[in-house]
Amino acid sequence: MIHATHLLIELHGVDTGLLNDAVRLEAALLHAARAAQCSVLGSVKHQFSPQGASVVVLVAESHLSIHTWPEHSYAAADILTCGTTLPDAGVAALLEALAPARHQVRRLDRG
Repeated sequence: MIHATHLLIELHGVDTGLLNDAVRLEAALLHAARAAQCSVLGSVKHQFSPQGASVVVLVAESHLSIHTWPEHSYAAADILTCGTTLPDAGVAALLEALAPARHQVRRLDRG
């Protein structure tokens, strides 16, 4: 039986400059993946025009992703991992990097 944890993270009141910076967002997700003790396989990022970004980090245990709406100071992120990873540590690292005014985390057990 597969057991995975899927964390859905709502981030409100994030600095709009950060939400418009795909490179910094990628660094934040990579830091979160390492904090969660995931095995990073690669990443892809896209900077939208005139604003916003999306980043996905592929890990052996599944993925981490973030999509931003700077015009609302909002980002939606998720961390989906399986095995002996520490997804909550990944959330803590992401919150430290993005410093939202408020956030919400929803947990889904998968598998």
